[in-house]
Amino acid sequence: MPRVKICGITNLDDAMLAVDAGADALGFIFVENTPRFVTPEQVAPIVRALPPFVTPVGIFWDHPAGHIKAVAEACGLRALQFHGDEKPED
Repeated sequence: MPRVKICGITNLDDAMLAVDAGADALGFIFVENTPRFVTPEQVAPIVRALPPFVTPVGIFWDHPAGHIKAVAEACGLRALQFHGDEKPED
């Protein structure tokens, strides 16, 4: 069975609409200067409100590994998605 991720979530209302529509995962974009950029401070309360079966995913583009780790821990992210030139060894 396919899993569905809805990306670009910026607020709790949209997150809950996506969950109610059957989303398995929600994507949060941590890429500055993009239309759906969010901060860890915005995302953490949304993630805390999600049902346990919904996977919060952080989307990153060419961020240092330390930054990604800090954001993931601050928000409770359970999956990461990379769109830049990140290297597996990082």
